[in-house]
Amino acid sequence: MDSQKNFSPIFSMEFFPPRTPEAEVSLDQALEALRPLKPRFCSVTFGAAGSTREKTFETVLGIQGRLGLEAAPHLSCIASTRENIRDVLQGYKEAGIRHIVALRGDMPSGMLSAGQFRYANELVAFIREETGDHFHIEVAAYPEMHPQAPNLETDLKNFKRKVDAGAQSAITQYFFNPEAYFRFVDDCEKLGITIPIVPGIMPITNHTQIARFSEMCGADIPRWVRKRLEGFGDDRAAIRAFGLEVISDLCRRLLEQGAPGLHFYTLNQSEAVLGIWKNLGLESR
Repeated sequence: MDSQKNFSPIFSMEFFPPRTPEAEVSLDQALEALRPLKPRFCSVTFGAAGSTREKTFETVLGIQGRLGLEAAPHLSCIASTRENIRDVLQGYKEAGIRHIVALRGDMPSGMLSAGQFRYANELVAFIREETGDHFHIEVAAYPEMHPQAPNLETDLKNFKRKVDAGAQSAITQYFFNPEAYFRFVDDCEKLGITIPIVPGIMPITNHTQIARFSEMCGADIPRWVRKRLEGFGDDRAAIRAFGLEVISDLCRRLLEQGAPGLHFYTLNQSEAVLGIWKNLGLESR
């Protein structure tokens, strides 16, 4: 963890583009509630093959223009061409965006070809070729291994390729076991990787939802946490209270051991993040 202790903690948040008028209201409410926390930046997700590209652009402009917060759009390269990625980058440059989260993304259902980019390191290299140092580039990291990686060693080498291509910092997939993060950072240091690797934090507010998300992304829910959640049944208040306690303890330990910040997956909701923030005593930072 020595490499991570060299960085001042950065706190950031992720949002997704709304697809309905009701979802737009929810996003606006969440942003207004979380704005006083002054996140370093707000990332905005990007659908497979650009399925939410226009909405991502609109959301990014709203966050950076109307709210005055730095926006960092996700850019997914699967099923994309060099030309349409070039167009997106130019659009963001013209809008004053300086921060990109560069991802491989998931293959859209029914598509047989990955397109002109196969891996995120190729996207990072292309962004650097096209725009030089204009963008600060974030990439993804997987303390518990990418669900499609054959083994940990290969996954670490893939991460290093993204760093070598020009990534300046990373945000991890969420996890509940801090030891997985500590070991991952130690393994990265052995490969000479010393960029900030910020833990991704997923609040626990719904048992069914967190179980489904974790199954999809390969995040391990510790048995004791899973059993406690199962024991609460449909008691949503108890689940939220327990989740707040568990995630606050996780964040506290990460920061105490030198993690360079926290990146909250908000799911366009504010209550859980506000509770964790308060528990960590970050109001006065």
